[in-house]
Amino acid sequence: MATEDRGFASMDPEKQREIARKGGRAAHEKGTAHEWTTDEARTAGRKGGLTSHQRRRERRGLSGEPSPPGSMM
Repeated sequence: MATEDRGFASMDPEKQREIARKGGRAAHEKGTAHEWTTDEARTAGRKGGLTSHQRRRERRGLSGEPSPPGSMM
């Protein structure tokens, strides 16, 4: 059996959603599901964006200083 034929990722997307939905409902019923506040979501989004941009700069060999005028990034 090939590894592509196994596991959650190889399932039909609708079947994945169905299973994930059941897990989410169960977590809410059990009381262990995390519910984000607006501030928590905003902070998490900001952290993700900053990390993503930092990695992009590092891949390009920049240390955060602005690029010279007329340069292509």
